Amino acid sequence: MMRSTTTFEAVRAATHPVRNWWLDVTVENPQNVPRFGGAIIAANHLSFIDSMLLMYSLDRPVSFLGKVEYMDSILTRTLFPAVGMIPIDRSGSGLATTMREVRSRLADGELVGIFPEGTRSRDGKLHPGHSGVAHLSLLTGTPVVPVGIIGTDRVMPVGQRQLRREPVTIRVGRIIGPRPEAGTRPSMRERLALTRDVMDSIASLSGQPIVQEQDLAPAA
Repeated sequence: MMRSTTTFEAVRAATHPVRNWWLDVTVENPQNVPRFGGAIIAANHLSFIDSMLLMYSLDRPVSFLGKVEYMDSILTRTLFPAVGMIPIDRSGSGLATTMREVRSRLADGELVGIFPEGTRSRDGKLHPGHSGVAHLSLLTGTPVVPVGIIGTDRVMPVGQRQLRREPVTIRVGRIIGPRPEAGTRPSMRERLALTRDVMDSIASLSGQPIVQEQDLAPAA
């Protein structure tokens, strides 16, 4: 179900004083976000607050994919979808329905945020990106806006529930794509190439070292 822009703006206005008191956020190059039309916001992921921060720091509303576990209470089941969260079950259940919703929002000219890494970084490094962002971009002809988030791991480290007032920088990069072949079912080679471009841009914006596939420890 599409979220209400009125509800989003009301929540944004109501939480503005609290967000200003809690957070010290600088947004660099916000003009790189298209003023109109659908786009995918692809960002690194350091903290639980990253998605909410991006939702309220850019000039346009952003819907974000978030794990379904965040919907485990009446409050979050009501609030998160109202402000733009699109629940996704990382086990794969209901994935087709989620992707239809994402494509619908992009087609309606909305911004949709995705963390290509799939989960928060525990070591501060940028981990390999999944190809979902590239697949959506190539399939729908939607541009990707890479974003580097800096400092949220100090504001709310993984495992912590309290916020610290630390400076946060959100760096918005230049649009990537869509490529000429957009609109057709992309090949694996096309998805990997675009994923690499997106992750290289995020690394440049965030200043994070990139973890290479061969550096990942094998599963126990």
